Amino acid sequence: MYKKKVNSLDKSYFTEILFSSPDKYKNFEKVTSETETIATMGSCNSYTPASFKKNSLSIELKKFNRIIQFDKKNKLITVESGIQLSELCNFTLSHNLWIPQIPGYPTITIGGLVASNAHGKSCGFHGTINKQIKKIKIFHKTHGWLDLSENENKEIFELTIGGFGLTGSIIQVQLKLEDFLGNNFITEIEETNSTKDTLDKINQNNDSEIYYYSWNRSDNLKNFGKGFIFKNKINTNKKNISKKISSKINNINGNLFLNFWNNYTISFSQSLYYFFFKYLKSNSYEENFQNVIFPFIGKEFYFKSFGKKGFIETQIIVPVKKLDLFVDEIQFLYKRYEPSITLYSLKNFKGKKKFLRFEDDGICFTFDFVNNSNSIRFIDELDKICENHSLTPSIIKDSRLKLDTIKKCYEEYEIFKEDIYEYDKKRIYKSAITDKLLI
Repeated sequence: MYKKKVNSLDKSYFTEILFSSPDKYKNFEKVTSETETIATMGSCNSYTPASFKKNSLSIELKKFNRIIQFDKKNKLITVESGIQLSELCNFTLSHNLWIPQIPGYPTITIGGLVASNAHGKSCGFHGTINKQIKKIKIFHKTHGWLDLSENENKEIFELTIGGFGLTGSIIQVQLKLEDFLGNNFITEIEETNSTKDTLDKINQNNDSEIYYYSWNRSDNLKNFGKGFIFKNKINTNKKNISKKISSKINNINGNLFLNFWNNYTISFSQSLYYFFFKYLKSNSYEENFQNVIFPFIGKEFYFKSFGKKGFIETQIIVPVKKLDLFVDEIQFLYKRYEPSITLYSLKNFKGKKKFLRFEDDGICFTFDFVNNSNSIRFIDELDKICENHSLTPSIIKDSRLKLDTIKKCYEEYEIFKEDIYEYDKKRIYKSAITDKLLI
């Protein structure tokens, strides 16, 4: 063990931790015996401080990255939780298989996907990663090695998926794979005139396997909501094109000394982006796997450009019957507070609310904010809307989300907390995020 300085991707939390990166199962057990509180770390690319806390031990699973078993006939793969998405995809895609619930950066680990119940762009069709999870093996300092599934330790299985690592260290995961019968994507673009126009067009295609998501302008009230819907469809006609993910992946976590974003740079960049896709880009074009699934490769500057204060990302699932009300509210709040929004996007979402998982049926609204007073006032009002209308804000994406809001929006919060305390009375596994949750 040694000391190491770490921070969350959104720059909300900087601290020094005890750090260990064991390479064998027996070494893993030994390390856990030497400390009172533990967090498990993958690639440490979470927006929030989900894998560490001050003066606590974080056990990195980077060296636990092997493929344990592959059953091509039944489309099952068992991997160690430290394997990164790029490594998993490069193997499964060579067999024309994959998991479709892939978040936007290739260094994220499978353990991180399970602990956060991650989703991808096609969450309106494929749902979240819990759809693919068949078995989990965890290690808990008190309970030892546990095998989890629908048929074995089911209660702990459910608590582990989207459980922020509170049940112990996720060591192995068995996943059900899906066919990927193609080599790249066909991307089609459709222009939208407003947020409500975007919603109308997205809702027309909510049962399609095509990846539907939008990019919307947020640089001023006149343009607010204008943009494009991107539709990514697997191209089954193109053969013999490499689907491999580049091994040259830049570090996404870092920052410039000063914040690049202000009203002028936001307006300029969004105007340029809008002009390019409206006038210069074809309405239909081929796009490789890496660009579609991992759009931030090569664009790491975006995250670093917020400077030392970082950014705030808010994701909220809004049920269809409450969309009109929500859109009217955010447009009113935008006019009142003039927040600095660098990213505004919408996509379909499908799922069932359980425990603290970010999951429900509806539309997922994503906003990236510059961390300033106007933005915070706007987001605080969004919290109130979520509380009043039982919307679902993401815990894993928003470091400043308050416990009161979480309790009001996640109706099974108390059940989850009670079950965790029943399972682990000493509360050994913790992070800065779970401290905020008082768990």
